[in-house]
Amino acid sequence: MRQLSDRRFVFLLFLLGGFACVIPDVMMPGTDPIRTAAAQTVIADLTQAISEPGASAQPASTSTVVVVSPTWTPSLTPTITLTATPVFTPTALIPQITVSVDTNCRIGPGRVYPRVGALLVGEIAEVYGRDPTGRYWYIRNPDKADGYCWVWGEYAILTGAYLYLPVFTPPPTPTPTFTPTVTITPTLQPNFTLAYQGSDFCSGWWMEVRVRNSSSVTFRSMEFDIRDLVAGQKLIALSDGFANVDGCSAITTKDILAPGDEFVISSPIFPYDPTGNEMAVHLTLCSQPSQKGDCVKRNIKFTP
Repeated sequence: MRQLSDRRFVFLLFLLGGFACVIPDVMMPGTDPIRTAAAQTVIADLTQAISEPGASAQPASTSTVVVVSPTWTPSLTPTITLTATPVFTPTALIPQITVSVDTNCRIGPGRVYPRVGALLVGEIAEVYGRDPTGRYWYIRNPDKADGYCWVWGEYAILTGAYLYLPVFTPPPTPTPTFTPTVTITPTLQPNFTLAYQGSDFCSGWWMEVRVRNSSSVTFRSMEFDIRDLVAGQKLIALSDGFANVDGCSAITTKDILAPGDEFVISSPIFPYDPTGNEMAVHLTLCSQPSQKGDCVKRNIKFTP
């Protein structure tokens, strides 16, 4: 009986040694769960057979290990349909022009040509050419859709391929129309100088002023307006011709004051002595009698 037990022990050692190469593979982490379960079943059967009395060296049952390999089904490959690449045909852009200041449009490049339209601020016109100097542009007439004209480029702003525009030969310069020279005869302007000469007395007091005709107009009448700014007295004398009263003895008169003439004119007579009072004289000389024609006025102030 003891001999039989020793044989079983030796057989068990042999069997375990044979599974030593299998068990590590069965117990590896991440292995198939079906393989692990099958291996555990085999070990359990062997252990039970050894431990039971009278058990034989052969296992009571045979276990079949089934290895299931996952089947991978490839996904569908997308089908890519290639379409033709679109072809873009560039469109030739006609240069365009705008201006910052309203500009005339003429039949030729220059002011000598008649005006046929205008390119205003905010308007856009197409450009078709330029003159040889590069200062004028040949455009579609903004005022006539079927016409063309030339516009000065001083205030112009161009866009597009205007550097490739053709150079046009300007039309012939129009024949100028003869304009007779108009001779303008200047209007004669009357003028004279005025200065205080002094005062005189004879049954009253009057002031005297010196007048010089400094123009090419002949004077024939006058208005003498003199005011005492202290007493508030105002005297006015109207006359054709001019007079100088010399005290009580003599009166000198002059019918006209020709250009360059100089003469002393006496004022109206005050009934009191205005000496020491500020005076204001407004003297008007006219080219025609009765204070008509070309007239001019001068003012002075003084204290006799």
